[in-house]
Amino acid sequence: MKKLFATNSENTTALLARLALGVVVFPHGAQKLLGWFGGYGFDGTMGFLTGTAGLPSIAALLVILIEFFGALFLIAGFATRIAAIGVIANFAGVVATSHLTSGFFMNWYAQPNKGEGLEYFILLFGLAIISLIAGGGRTSLDAAISKGLQIRERRSNTAIA
Repeated sequence: MKKLFATNSENTTALLARLALGVVVFPHGAQKLLGWFGGYGFDGTMGFLTGTAGLPSIAALLVILIEFFGALFLIAGFATRIAAIGVIANFAGVVATSHLTSGFFMNWYAQPNKGEGLEYFILLFGLAIISLIAGGGRTSLDAAISKGLQIRERRSNTAIA
């Protein structure tokens, strides 16, 4: 448990990576869960993911929860490593099922019917891997939790001695 929250509370790179990732993923989750930003909300998204996309209900639910709550956890720096793993797993599934054959570029203008390429996902995975390795970094709840766990451990070691 201690290693899960461990992070360097002075690491600005970890802060920037988790904030960038969380801010980019959050609107996707808000579309799916709340219907914000032109999304279909929970019922519409569940219907699409289980019907058209053919996902099992539990997988569809996890997609919605990971994109919404995982993004919030990243922004707050809470359970950063778990959120990063969730984002990696979620978007690996997205890439494998929908984007792998679309090439590198987004293709919105040059080839509008070709689909979105991999460039967005490469950046997303890079930020998620940084968050996975570094944890929450500066101004994260992980840093506060880690500090609290260290203080508690020191107190218990002092009490034993």
